[in-house]
Amino acid sequence: MVINRLLFELNNFSLILRNYDIKNTYNLNTLKMIKNIFFSTIVLLAFVGCSDEDSIDVTVYNPELSIVQNLDNEVTVLNIVAQVGVTPFYGLEYGGGFIFHINETSGTALVATDYSNAGIFAWGDIFDLDTNSIIGSGLDNTQQIINGNANDNSATGVEHVGDYAFKTVQDLDYKNFDDWFIPSKDSMQAIYDNVHAVGMGNFNENLTYWTSTKVGYAPFVMNFNISWGGVALPGLCTNANGIMIVREL
Repeated sequence: MVINRLLFELNNFSLILRNYDIKNTYNLNTLKMIKNIFFSTIVLLAFVGCSDEDSIDVTVYNPELSIVQNLDNEVTVLNIVAQVGVTPFYGLEYGGGFIFHINETSGTALVATDYSNAGIFAWGDIFDLDTNSIIGSGLDNTQQIINGNANDNSATGVEHVGDYAFKTVQDLDYKNFDDWFIPSKDSMQAIYDNVHAVGMGNFNENLTYWTSTKVGYAPFVMNFNISWGGVALPGLCTNANGIMIVREL
């Protein structure tokens, strides 16, 4: 657009010169003045055109870039979903983990990563508690379990001494993020279905992972070995298991 405007001004200037008898009407100084005005106009048009008309809004989805590049440009998740759907997100490494869920209402995404390099961890105190199973409830579940561990559970359960999975994750600063939590049962199954089952992610098939879903005294756990069938099953609080960590984008 800027180039077209420059060409338009150039054409107008040429017409002006043709319409006058330059030798008789204009002296050298006048021609120099016209020249300076013309080139000042050129510079002004170029500046205005480049700063306004030809600028690119990087926060709008660009199909020539990858999903990750668009996210880096602060294009919203819902903007990208409107163009490509949710499936292309799954398994992409972003924000410290692998994307396994997109909330098409809120525009948030959940990422998960293995944290088994830290070893296996105890559940914590054994006490009666029901937590949620739905995708996205892991943050609240994790906090509920930590709150329960802060109580004296010796009368109706068992007190644990030392580190335990949920407090370890809440205090975790990993991959430059400190808002991790342990996923719910349904989130764990979504991680398996949307990422691990299609050959993506970094999950350990030799470990059983804690989930943050609990019914009474029974916590749900999950192994990513195909023999488990991609489902979370009731486990025992007395065991030590691996940690899968999740955060919300």
